[in-house]
Amino acid sequence: MVLIIIGILLNVLSAFVMNKLGLPLFFDTLGTIAVSALCGMFPGIITAILTNIFCMAFNPYSMYFAFINASVAVFTSYYTSRYSLKKPGRFAVFVISASVFVGITSSVVQWFLFKGAQHDLLADMANGISEATEISVFNATLITNVFLNILDKGMVSLVVLVLLAFIPHKFIDSVREVDWKQRPLSEEEKASIKQLKKKVRHSIESRIYFTLILVCVWILIVVGIVGYKIFYDNEKAEKETSAWNAARFAASIIDGDMIDEYIRLGEDAPGYKETRDMMYKIWETAGGIKYLYAHTVEGDECVFVFDLDVPGEEGMYLPGDVEPVGEDFVPYIDDFKNGKEVGPIEVSTFFSHMFSVYTPVFDSKGNVACYVGADVSIDYLFNSIIEYVYKIGFILAGFIILFLAGGIKYTRYLTAYPISTITQCLDGFVNDDDSQEQLDLNVKRLRRLNIKTGDEVERLYQTLCSMTMDQAETLRDVRRLSESTALMQDGLIITMANMVESRDSDTGEHVQKTAEYVRIIAEGLRDKGYYPEKMTPKFISDVVRSAPLHDVGKINISDKILNKPGKLTDEEYEIMKTHTTSGKEIIEHAINTVQGGSYLKEARNMAGYHHERWDGKGYPEGLHGEVIPLAARIMSVADVFDALTSRRIYKPPFPLEQALDILRQGAGTQFDPKCVEVFIDALPEVKKVLRKYNQDV
Repeated sequence: MVLIIIGILLNVLSAFVMNKLGLPLFFDTLGTIAVSALCGMFPGIITAILTNIFCMAFNPYSMYFAFINASVAVFTSYYTSRYSLKKPGRFAVFVISASVFVGITSSVVQWFLFKGAQHDLLADMANGISEATEISVFNATLITNVFLNILDKGMVSLVVLVLLAFIPHKFIDSVREVDWKQRPLSEEEKASIKQLKKKVRHSIESRIYFTLILVCVWILIVVGIVGYKIFYDNEKAEKETSAWNAARFAASIIDGDMIDEYIRLGEDAPGYKETRDMMYKIWETAGGIKYLYAHTVEGDECVFVFDLDVPGEEGMYLPGDVEPVGEDFVPYIDDFKNGKEVGPIEVSTFFSHMFSVYTPVFDSKGNVACYVGADVSIDYLFNSIIEYVYKIGFILAGFIILFLAGGIKYTRYLTAYPISTITQCLDGFVNDDDSQEQLDLNVKRLRRLNIKTGDEVERLYQTLCSMTMDQAETLRDVRRLSESTALMQDGLIITMANMVESRDSDTGEHVQKTAEYVRIIAEGLRDKGYYPEKMTPKFISDVVRSAPLHDVGKINISDKILNKPGKLTDEEYEIMKTHTTSGKEIIEHAINTVQGGSYLKEARNMAGYHHERWDGKGYPEGLHGEVIPLAARIMSVADVFDALTSRRIYKPPFPLEQALDILRQGAGTQFDPKCVEVFIDALPEVKKVLRKYNQDV
């Protein structure tokens, strides 16, 4: 507000000095340009509008030019927000652009309102240019205005540039941050908000702008119609009163007993010229009367007695000239015969539109001798109305620019930016990964907005901050509980698996090693882009956690068969194969008990199908290819490799290369070739697992 007041004082004082010196320069945009460059569009427009209001004290026409100065504020704010006036090229573009706009628009305003230049010196210059170059006066006025505005705006802009050079940058930044009702956004953040708006069909900002423009258009229409109606009615009433007064006054000076003589002899009749001269004086005194005349009404004809000559027009009626009664007058014939005042009667022709009033002239016997008519041109009224509408339009234009700028400002800083930044932060909650760290970061981003609009938007923001903080803390507690539960579950699974495996005298640490191999294969499939629809982080976690349960069905196999040192008989082998179906049933029972069981579904697949073969010759169901669950195909490679490289009661461990050759040979027949490929490609990690469990590599 302080800067706006200073800007207004600079404008008004500069304009006052120029007015007193009689120069065709105004300097009334000095403060406007300074405030617009420093504070932005809306303060600049306020400065411009109030300047023109105060300048009316010494320039009654200044308010008609308010919209021009307001437009300068808009242009200055837009230009200085993108370019620096310190660069000579940018400075020149600014001055010329502003000068051309102001010169053209001010010329148009002056031409519409004053039919020429407002300032006498400017008018003389324009007339001189017109005479010297043979161009129209309007074009000469336009050229002169543009030239003078280049001088005006150039000097003003130079002064503003000097003033801004002495103002500290910190102060300028603090002033420009006044409008923000939240943490000021950087240019990058504003750009990201623009991208966000492209994702919606109609942004709230554009809808409010459309509403503001619609309101302004309706204001113009309503004010125009109402103003037109009021002005027209007032002007018509005023001209009607003037017409009645002129007709009655003229009727009072006409001698009714001389009418026949006036018609017969005209100017030669005694008193005719004197009466006509007095009617001329009445006509000249009465404002807005186009025709003043007197005639008799005989049947359906009018016989003229007096008809005053209109300068520049031909066709004046002479005494005794006869004219048929017009169709518009036919309904009033009886009133004319009875000596009543008639009117106003509106008469429209192709060339004109007017209304007429008639007052009777009586002779000494009280008979109607003739009628005095006074015509008022509606076209004259229309010209006055159009001029009035122009003036109202020019004045309203400035206030509409102020209204739109204010609406845009408060919409942007109180609604659009807060809602957009809130939406952007909430999108982060939806689109970012669901880690606790990212969730905490999004909560911090939301709280850093620090929205202080003082309305429902701020209330929404505070509610969302509280909700997201509570959500983050709740999820933190849930994750802690989940992690604790998962660790306990994993521990129980490993314990149970070890209990099962411990019955087999030669399968030490089998569950740990196969779990490691499953992880290596699963991550390898993911990294190579194999089975992308399946290789999600959750799937990988589930199969790694499920791996220890793949042989849980062996709990139903007797120790005699499980630890037999020699080769199993066919009957014993069939019993051994049932560990797959038994394992599947055990885990299915567990799934039904916990109503879902999450990763246990993959454990069921591993337990039930890890002995199926790619070529369909496996057991228990003879599945083939990708019909075999992916978790089971992964486990098949891991289980066989560990069996090959581990010591068993019936065999020593195979060398690493021999075990890998067996896997290669089985790829596409016994094993999923992609699982074998990624396992062999990860050989360094496989060796680490073997070394970890004290196996020779």
